[in-house]
Amino acid sequence: MPAAISKPVDIANQLRPVLLHLNRHLRREVHTSGVSAGQLSLLGLIDGNPSIGVAELAAREGMSMPSVCSHLDRLEASGLVTRRQAERDRRRVDLEVTNEGQRVLKVIRSKRTAWLSARLSKLADTDLAAVAAAIAPLEALLAQAE
Repeated sequence: MPAAISKPVDIANQLRPVLLHLNRHLRREVHTSGVSAGQLSLLGLIDGNPSIGVAELAAREGMSMPSVCSHLDRLEASGLVTRRQAERDRRRVDLEVTNEGQRVLKVIRSKRTAWLSARLSKLADTDLAAVAAAIAPLEALLAQAE
């Protein structure tokens, strides 16, 4: 068992590679869907924010408008997203996930959940409880970033 870590920088140095490695494994579950990890991220953000605009999507993802538009072109061509002119502001384009986009998100989320659940089920009860207890503080870290 590693020695107790108390400094945030020490925790960050140990947590960062673990999270990156975990994310890498979860991203692998996307490859069979025909959607890139970046496109999936946009699709999930659109799904969680119906009628989000292109500029807001780019800002939230920290991407340039041309890059977001390129991803959106592919998502739209694949039938996963629709763009429509906003009713209140004709300069704005609203985005929505199609039924097929919803299906793709559901399949990928299910695959990721199954992969993670299979690994979590192999942990000792105390370790599983520790992972569960870490969720709320990690969510708080993400909330600070937004």
